Amino acid sequence: MNDVHISGSYKAATLACLVASVSAYLIGLWNAQMELNEKGYYLICLLFGLFSAISLQKVIRDKAEGLFVSEKYKAICIVATGAAIALFLIGLWNATLLLSEKGFYIMAFLLALFSSATMQKNERDQAHIRRDVSPEEVPRIMDDN
Repeated sequence: MNDVHISGSYKAATLACLVASVSAYLIGLWNAQMELNEKGYYLICLLFGLFSAISLQKVIRDKAEGLFVSEKYKAICIVATGAAIALFLIGLWNATLLLSEKGFYIMAFLLALFSSATMQKNERDQAHIRRDVSPEEVPRIMDDN
């Protein structure tokens, strides 16, 4: 992990993707001709999706580095990410939007999820580089169960 260097341009591109996707999603939502409660639903789907994608990426990364991750928490993260995507897709399926609008929201939503998980990965890699700590030096929590 110490030999990994994250270029500034890669971090900037990731941030730009996240800002662009979330901004496009929110601007599209703001200008959409739908009820306020429907707009709130799509906003919550985005926020829930961002949080669950970051949590899932962190769990997968912890597990790959040999850190203890509860199987229950891992399952919760998987279910939460799947639920966020499923709720979003079910909402779009039942929405009275043009197909082009639905495609726009899907692309913005998925790009935002991917970008947020990538940003979390970049931050974690950068933290390892800053601290000059290898995963082997990180204390592990033992499972006593």
